[in-house]
Parts: sequence; C-alpha cells; structure tokens
Amino acid sequence: MLVLLASLTSCATKNNNSTTTKKETKMEISNKDKAVALLNSLSTGDQTPISYINPNKYIQHNLDVGDGLEGFGAVMQNAPEGGFKAEVIRAFQDGDYVFTHTNYDFFGPKVGFDVFKFEDGKIVEHWDNLAEITPPNPSGRTQLDGVTEVTDLDKTASNKKIVETFIDEVLLNGKMDNLTTLVNPRNYIQHNSSVADGLDGLGAALEFFAKNDMVMIYDKTHKVLAQGNFVLAMSEGKFGKAPGNHVAYYDLFRLENNQIVEHWDVIQAIPTKSEWKNSNGKF
Repeated sequence: MLVLLASLTSCATKNNNSTTTKKETKMEISNKDKAVALLNSLSTGDQTPISYINPNKYIQHNLDVGDGLEGFGAVMQNAPEGGFKAEVIRAFQDGDYVFTHTNYDFFGPKVGFDVFKFEDGKIVEHWDNLAEITPPNPSGRTQLDGVTEVTDLDKTASNKKIVETFIDEVLLNGKMDNLTTLVNPRNYIQHNSSVADGLDGLGAALEFFAKNDMVMIYDKTHKVLAQGNFVLAMSEGKFGKAPGNHVAYYDLFRLENNQIVEHWDVIQAIPTKSEWKNSNGKF
C-alpha cells in the first residue's frame, strides 16, 4: 500500500489509542481549515491532513490523476526534485463544499481553483482547474492579487443569485440588456491575463476575438458556490480558434452593493476521454 495510505492508517491508530487512554478537549477544525491544510501540506510535507480524506469514498475529477488516494499518492511519488508547493490565497465554504484559489508550483508555476466536498468531516470528492502563471494583464493585475477578505455573509444567497443571472443572461445566452446592472461599469476589476479593467476592457477583448475568428462559448454551468461577497461558477464550453477547444471555465466573482466588481478565472482544456486517468468526468 502507498506511503500515504500507511500514514493515514497510522494517524487513525494513534487517534484511537489517544481516545482510549485519556479524554482530551480539542477545538473542532472547520472543513475550510482542513482543505487549506491539505493543500499547504504540498509545501510543508505534513502528512496529518491526509487523515481528512475518506480513503474509501474519495472521488477524483482531475482527469490527469487516478481515482482515490492511490491516484493522489502516485502524483506525489512522481513529484520533481524539491517537490510541489502551494500557497492558498483565498478559501471559502458553502455548506459541504470548500473552494480555494491557490498559487501553485506544480510541474511549474500555476494558478488553480480547487473544490472539495465533505461528508461527516471527511473529503469525499475533489474538482480543480489549473493554468500556467502569466505576466500581468493590460491593467497590471495578476491572476491572484486583489481583495481576499470575505464580507457580507448575510448576502451569500442574493450574491449567488446575481451571478447565476449574469451567467444565464450574459455568458450562456449573450443578452447584454442588464449588463450594467449586474456588473459595475466603473469599478469592474479584471484579473484575466488578457483583459483590461472595466466593461471597455471586456468589449475590446470580445472585439479582438471576433476579428481573429476566436470563440468564448459557455454551454453549461455545473455548480455555483458562494460565501458572502465571493461566488465561484464551474462551467464548460469552447474557447480558442473557431470552432474552439472543449474547456472548463472556473470564474470567481467578488460582489459589492449587489453588483459584480471583480473577476478571476482559470480556463483549462478538457482532454479527450481516451486520455482520462479516471472515469469520473471533469464535473
């Protein structure tokens, strides 16, 4: 059995022994903290967070990784010299889901979104989207900088609804009637590598796509997760030179006063099914 699984068994045994020998009062660790600790363990080498994964139910949606803990362990065993590194920049929790925005050194510098599903305090499912780190965009912004503070927890549901409306009307159906209501036209901050701030920047990008026979098509949104002023949408569609490549879109929005004011994204190509290392699908 893999070293990771052995470590998991060892942790479980130690925990059981501790419980039977003495009673301890420990502060409950949130699911968000567990997910962050697991990602940070890529840098620290701490094996304790592996115990936060349910070894019997762990479903992997990264199509370059085998299913279960065995697949996760295989990736770790093939790490380059110096290993992997991860710095979680943003982390959020929506019910049983935790989603993060992370600065990676994972076979090279990358930005990534990770989504974890928890059951009974254990991770049972994982999705992600990764892209290479690029230079700052035309407005001088990077893929990871910007606001990190979670606020407006009482507006989680309404903010999610605003993003769902934006996705349905603008991204899926190309309706622009309510664009300046949904998106703040003056204060819209853009972190996409190729797009400048404001609606003018978005318009210039769309014009470039049209002139160069490129497409950015959203076909379906699979999940919308939110905490306070931050909302993450997981979608699929086509991107690039027409007719476009099959891709996954992960879009993170920050809202303020009932409008979208900041946007980060990661676009990743979805490999053909013959190349998948698990059968769970991207979504």
